[in-house]
Amino acid sequence: MNLQLVESLAQIINRLTPEEQELLRDKTTFKKTVLSQREVNSFNADDISEVIYQMREERSEQLMEACFPELSQARQE
Repeated sequence: MNLQLVESLAQIINRLTPEEQELLRDKTTFKKTVLSQREVNSFNADDISEVIYQMREERSEQLMEACFPELSQARQE
């Protein structure tokens, strides 16, 4: 582990303004599956159900590939 790098990054991050820290969080957060509260509030019940269904399908596919890589390879051929 590069302790000096981590310490330097921590010092830099701690010196950021709250706005800069928020921007950093936005840039380093996975946006694929994480929805902001504003986005969630803008959905109706059907939209939310569809988003949840899609996220479950993606996760199921990831788990299947991780558990059964030979099936994933067979599908690609």
